[in-house]
Amino acid sequence: MSAALDRMLGALADPKRRRAIELLGERPRSAGELAGELGLAPPAMSRHLRALKEGGLVEDGHPDFDARVRIYSLKDGATAELKQWLAETEALWSHQLAAFKAHVEGGA
Repeated sequence: MSAALDRMLGALADPKRRRAIELLGERPRSAGELAGELGLAPPAMSRHLRALKEGGLVEDGHPDFDARVRIYSLKDGATAELKQWLAETEALWSHQLAAFKAHVEGGA
């Protein structure tokens, strides 16, 4: 497993961060909007957003109308490596379970 995938899974381990991902899946939002939705103080929201950015899951930008405002959104293609790892892990488990089933049925 790569270090990037480790950071992504670490970022997703926190329920507040997973909820932030769900909210950002609806539409991009400011840190203040996310903090309000999640019931977090701004410093705590900032720490969660930093972890999500370091995990490669979100990105930020400024709207054309106000460079002081930072808007967060889901990063395109961020979960490609995660999906690949899950598919490989599922294939491994399927193979192991099939081998176990064959062993049990062959021994009966």
